[in-house]
Formats: sequence, structure tokens, C-alpha cells
Amino acid sequence: MRKRADERIPVIALTGYLGAGKTTVLNHLLRQPGARVGVIVNDFGDINVDAGLVSGQIDEPASISGGCVCCLPDGGGLDEALERLAHPRLALDVVIVEASGIAQPGSLARLIRYSGVETVRAGGVVDVVDAVEYFRTVDTGALVPARFSVASLVVLNKCDELPGCDREETLARIERRIREGNPDVHIVRTSHGRVDPSLVYDVASFEDPEDQLPIGALLRAAHESLGHDSHEHVRAVSVRSAGGVDPGRVVELLEAPPASAYRLKGRIAVRSARGIVAYVVNVVGRSIHVARAAGGGGAASELVAIGMDLDEDDARACLERALEPSAEGGRAGLERLRRLARLSG
Repeated sequence: MRKRADERIPVIALTGYLGAGKTTVLNHLLRQPGARVGVIVNDFGDINVDAGLVSGQIDEPASISGGCVCCLPDGGGLDEALERLAHPRLALDVVIVEASGIAQPGSLARLIRYSGVETVRAGGVVDVVDAVEYFRTVDTGALVPARFSVASLVVLNKCDELPGCDREETLARIERRIREGNPDVHIVRTSHGRVDPSLVYDVASFEDPEDQLPIGALLRAAHESLGHDSHEHVRAVSVRSAGGVDPGRVVELLEAPPASAYRLKGRIAVRSARGIVAYVVNVVGRSIHVARAAGGGGAASELVAIGMDLDEDDARACLERALEPSAEGGRAGLERLRRLARLSG
């Protein structure tokens, strides 16, 4: 089995104004090795996902028709599609929901967050922005568009199409406006939708399945891809620990990840009065997900941090501090960790 029972499949909302390049981003992600990707596309409007790529990734693509996915009554259509894609036989690593250009990111994010499918979880909101048309389409008034308040990652696309003489000034101006609406959002500049998959997918893996290249291998190969112009700012750090750790230090890391770390994932084995208790943790932007780990695994822990322009030395020090073996766990820290687990449910 590729996926352990304690891991819910992350569902990522891929949003963006009409013509921003959502489908280009999606097709780029589907072309990359390293993960089995499920896709839910919205048939409203001109959606041109490469059907061959989709069917090759998930065996049985699911499609939602009848208008904007956010307008489906009670999210029933979305839940039905998620139920299909979450079937164990597909062994998916991630599901991406591509919304129509008229969809509101907040509405789609709520549908995913409160989905009735127990085997999936919210995996973040990726909002694609057309750098050339930004001030003529998305941001035309005095107030910053509300869409950015729910975004975990903003992909500033088509940067190469801006005039070279004022490209940097325009991009900096757009980024300032976006951060007025969401100071903590991560922004990546790109062209032709070339986003490093490790920014979008969960990247920690503890074993390599024999059938195909796993998502974890993407992390280990991250530095090999740094020469590609679309991935040059992406960095990743992985730290392991052989002994039980202090839950309080882990919670502090989850609530305040290393600077520029967009994703954080791993398995932690914490000390408690009854011995070692293992948890699976995921952080995407400001969103934290914690769940009890099923099965054994002993006292081994591993955490991975990934982000644009990540200070690797600082990130490694933060992860090592959180995973320093502890002879005894703090009760207060364990209660904080359990609270995060309850809120994640």
C-alpha cells in the first residue's frame, strides 16, 4: 500500500481570474513525475486540461459540469467527485480542483474544508494571477481583492510578458497589493505556469514504493532541479530524529515555521505519560493539520520544510531544535498538540 491509513488525501483549490493561466499551471504539474494526481475540472467555460495527462495520472478522471463548482447545491457534486478519487484503488497522493474563472476562492475553499468525505483534507488554495492584466482585471478599485485573503500560495504568472524596462517595478507593485490583503501569503513569480510541484504537493515520504517514483523522491531530487529557471528559488530541508521529542517544541514549530517555509510535513513521535505517541503533521501557509498516526513506527521522527528562497541553515536549525530527543514530554505541550489534532478533525 502506498498510502497509510492515517494520511488523508490533500485537496488543493486551483483558482484564478479568467485567462490567468490556471490550466497551464495544472498541465505543467501533471507532466511532472513523482506523484499520482487526481483532478476535478469544471466544465463551465473554456477548460482545456490535457485529457491524456489527466487520464494517465488518475485512470478515471472526474469532471463536474453544470456551472461554477462553488455554486453546486450543498457541494454535493464536489463531494461525489472527491469520494470517487479518494478510493483506495487509485492510491492518489493529491487531488487538484480547478475552478472556473468566475469562481470565488473563498467559496471553493469552504466547500473543500467542510467536505463530508472523511478521507480527504484541505490542502491549500493556489491562486493564479496574470501579471500583465492584473490591474485591468483583478485589482481595479481602491480595495484589495478579497480573494487573496484565503490564498496560501499566489502564482504570479506571465512575468516574461511584462516589458523588461518596468517589469520589476510592476511585479513589486502587484506583490505589495496582494500582501495588503494577506501579509503572510507566499508569492512565486513564474512564466508559462512553470511552478515547482514541491510547492503544491506534500513532499515528505518515508518509504519508496516499488511501482513508481514517489512524491518523496521529488524532495530528494529538489536540488538537482534548481538549474531549471522555473524552480530556481525553491529549497527544501529534511531532518530526522531517532528518539521521542518534546510536543511543546513541535507545536511551536508548527505555529511559527522557519522564515519563507511554505510547506512543512512529517511524522513526529512525542513523549507522553503512556510512552511514545506518533502524529502526522502538515502545514500549508497558515493552515495546520495534525492527526494521530496509525500503526507503529517506533520513536523515529522526520520533518521536511520547503519554500521559496528558504534559508536552509536557519530552517535546519529550527527543525533540529523541534526534533531534539527528549527524555520526558511536557503535559502542556501534549495538550496543545492534541488540541491541534481536534481542530484538524
